[in-house]
Formats: sequence, structure tokens, C-alpha cells
Amino acid sequence: MSTVSTEKTEKKMRAALIEAKERLRVVETGIPQPVLNEVLIEVFASGICGTDLHIYKGDYKGTYPIIPGHEFSGIVRAVGPDVRSFKPGDRVAVEPNISCGICYECLNNRQHYCENVQSVGVTRPGAMAQFVTAPEGAVFDIGDLSFEEASFMEPLSCVLHGVERFRLELADRVLLIGAGPIGLLLLQSLLLTGCSRVDVADRDPDRLETAKRFGAANTFTNLNDAPREYYHKVCDATGATSVLEQTVDFVRSSGTVLWFGVPNVQAEVRVSPFTLFAREITILSTYTSLRNSWQALYLLQEGRIKVKELISHRLPLHEFEKGLKILETHSEPAMKILIMPQELE
Repeated sequence: MSTVSTEKTEKKMRAALIEAKERLRVVETGIPQPVLNEVLIEVFASGICGTDLHIYKGDYKGTYPIIPGHEFSGIVRAVGPDVRSFKPGDRVAVEPNISCGICYECLNNRQHYCENVQSVGVTRPGAMAQFVTAPEGAVFDIGDLSFEEASFMEPLSCVLHGVERFRLELADRVLLIGAGPIGLLLLQSLLLTGCSRVDVADRDPDRLETAKRFGAANTFTNLNDAPREYYHKVCDATGATSVLEQTVDFVRSSGTVLWFGVPNVQAEVRVSPFTLFAREITILSTYTSLRNSWQALYLLQEGRIKVKELISHRLPLHEFEKGLKILETHSEPAMKILIMPQELE
């Protein structure tokens, strides 16, 4: 007499798991189940960010083990019992930083400094996986926007927060240093503000050609070729300490410098305080985004910010570590590297 097991078989998915510093493997694990106000998303495009590399290298907040990935889009496959805004089949992207809404920072509209923040791909499982869950309030309907374009919602939202902090004025002259994916998002966003010109500096001629196509006025492969004390605003998108120290050389008196690029956590810069005093130079920083996801999504949907040309690689999930190494070593020309978790080969 045969017997039939009544035990449920747990559905599995593949995920990239960073187990410890510089130790990563693709594992098979259970598909997460959405609870209460959560949605389950099947991930179709997930961008590799510098933050993912920092987590892998062990120099960013968060704890191990962690499934990284916070720039992503996909399709809703299931919803928790309290979800009202989404249903299975909806095409969505996610704002990964989840604020509590009740702490001092949140109540003062500084949700990006929430005292109880949770972050998809940093403190909770992320989207370098075939499936991920996120709270309903962090999910955005992308309509007909492609999954690849929608995966840029999060980095673009960070760029827009930085541009808002910059407080540009009509006809400002701007120098942008760095023409990687973030730099080219910054370039397009800066041009939307009514700048009279945006000049771009980068050592890579191919990146500068892309910058020209996106509207850069002048380009420089050698930063020292840019005019000094000329620009109303100067923006660094590299995070390199040697570049950060030079930014004040190119801004005019009473001008503003924005340090946007993410430096190493141990980095230190030397800037003359007398120069800042004598020339009334303002230096600003910017951190993640502050409710800028809708702006980012609208600009992507209307084609005001173009991102398809920024994608250099589309890799399957098992090549996630390869993508990190490309980002770290520059072993081959690369811009935005996307992971496509549903592709098996």
C-alpha cells in the first residue's frame, strides 16, 4: 500500500547571497511570502550600484548575510491581506529606503534620516534574487515603462534630491566632474533646471561622447583644462578625494560646490578654509533621496531623462559577482550593469 505525503513543497528561488566580506555565492532559498501590507515582486531587472560593491567589500552599513540589490523593477505576483493599491500582474519599481513615519526625523520631513529606517538590499533581503518583498508604501506603478528603464527610478531619485539641494538658478554655468551612469543622470537633470551650460570632465573619451549627445557644452579629458573660478556651480560625481579637493578651484566667488559622489568611508580631504572664507564658497553634500521617486518615475515615463544608452551589461544572476568585479577593477568598459534574475544563462 502506497502513501501520499501531505507536506507542502516549499517553492524555491535563486538569490545572490553575500555571506561575509568578499564572500558571495548564488544559493537556492525559499520564495518569501508577503505579510500584511507587503507585496511579492518577481524581479526582472536589478541594477548594480556602488553601494552593492561597498557592501561586498565590507565598508558599508548593514549586516551579513544579506541579499543585496535596491535598484529594481518587476511584476507583482502576490499581495498581503492589507494591501489595497496593488494586485498580481502590476508592473512596479520600489523605493528601497523604508521610513517608519513616526520618529523625530520622519515627523520633520527628513525621512532619509529615519531613526528606524529599513533598506531593501541593505538591512532586509534585496533584489539580486528572483523574488523580493517590499511594503506597499514603497512600491510604485510603472505602467508601460520598460523594466530596464524603471530600474533607474531609485538612482534617479537620488540625483533629483541632489539637484534640489543644489538650488540652481536660471542661466547658471555648471561644471560636472564624472560622466559615469550617475554623472550622466546628473547632466540630464541639471539641463532640465535651465542652466545656460553644463561642461563635463571625465578621463574616458567614450563617456564624454555620450555626455555630448546628452547636451554637454564642453568636455574635458583633463580637469585642469577647465576654466578656473568660472562656474556658478561645480558638481563632483566621482567621490575621489583628489577631485573633491580641486572642486573649489573651478567655482566662482559666492558659488556652490556639490559633493555628490560617494567617497570611501575612511577618506579625508584637504580644503583651505581661508579660501572658502575669502571667496564665500558653499560646499554641499547630499545623501540618498527624499520622496523623489515620483519625480524620477514621471521624468522616465515622459522621456525627459533617457537611460537606455547608459546600460552596458545585462548579466544573469549567477554572474553578479562578475559584475561587481567589473565595477571594482574597470577590467572592461562599463556603465550601468543590470542583473536579469529570470535569465538562466
